[in-house]
Amino acid sequence: MPGTLCAKVLEHHADLGIALDGDADRLLLADEHGTLIDGDQILALIAAKFQRERRLAGGGIVATVMSNLGLERHLAGQGLALHRTRVGDRYVAEHMRAHGLNVGGEQSGHLILSDYATTGDGLIAALQVLAALVEAGRPASETCRLFAPLPQRLRNVRINGHDPLRSPVVQSAIADAEHTLNGHGRLLIRPSGTEPLIRVMAEAEDEAMVIRLVDDLCAVIERA
Repeated sequence: MPGTLCAKVLEHHADLGIALDGDADRLLLADEHGTLIDGDQILALIAAKFQRERRLAGGGIVATVMSNLGLERHLAGQGLALHRTRVGDRYVAEHMRAHGLNVGGEQSGHLILSDYATTGDGLIAALQVLAALVEAGRPASETCRLFAPLPQRLRNVRINGHDPLRSPVVQSAIADAEHTLNGHGRLLIRPSGTEPLIRVMAEAEDEAMVIRLVDDLCAVIERA
């Protein structure tokens, strides 16, 4: 059956790139123009497919705090919820089990479809995408782009053992940035779980403002 599905896709969608990481638990795609399709778009596509087939459990999906606000708004427009967790597929999987959801993943392409597997499986996710392409009969550039992502900027600041986020100057700068966003975007500042880094991310409709906020916050954190 997978071979038949792939043959149907290749007949109409020969220019589709499917990329897996070394252990094949992450999936990213490239459409016929070579444009990257990230995990957020793939989650939206699979959620829509499962919803049409009446097998999307729990009325929503699970993603992490890094997933684009555009995904959250898109799902809300479909009457679906986006449950956010800490970064890491294990947190996504735990939340799925605890709340009875069967679709979850990360922007990086680590996708968990618990009807088929308890952990991420890029091949299973890829087959779901291929099935959606065959059903739609349209190119990947249309089928796999369900929402316009908000401009998002992420930068890392290396630290040397202390926690600059405790600094009153940094806390004041964060509060000022939140005030600037005024509820029309997101600001996420967190220590890395694996490296001596502070990760600074912002997203909003105004790309220039997003860039300015992240760069200014990184400068304050570096000085602290």
